[in-house]
Amino acid sequence: MMGNEQSDSREDTVSREKLADLLNEDLEREYQAIIAYVIYSQVLKGAEYMNVAAQLETHAQQELQHALTISRQIDYLGKIPSAKPKPVKVSDKPREMLQFDLENENETIRNYRTRIRQCEAIGEYALAEQIRQILVQEQDHQIDLATALGIEVPNVSGSK
Repeated sequence: MMGNEQSDSREDTVSREKLADLLNEDLEREYQAIIAYVIYSQVLKGAEYMNVAAQLETHAQQELQHALTISRQIDYLGKIPSAKPKPVKVSDKPREMLQFDLENENETIRNYRTRIRQCEAIGEYALAEQIRQILVQEQDHQIDLATALGIEVPNVSGSK
């Protein structure tokens, strides 16, 4: 999904079972984000990172809400929510930790954009709306992290 955001309809048309499997992968990324934000918010040191650490605590709480929402949707689709997180990268360098978070948010945003199209392609409009609400917060996290790093917000739409 890294390249062109304009996907063909074959990629967007998935079964409910496949959608639940993909949402379980998203759930594992939410768990990863919760763990990363909990750790990073506590280990970031220095005056320049005090505000960022507080933001990361808020992000951790929001990611927990995302995980609960995604879990509920997986259950709605008739599957059991995953119990394992994606691997969490750690570093003793604050900028590296923030960069890891930003890369994870970029991937999450790309996946949720795809998931919205997949939900709509099979008529799951309410589920798509739940993911849209999560996407708004994920993009806010992306902006916060890019700002903390002093870089432009990455364009993950696939267009220039």
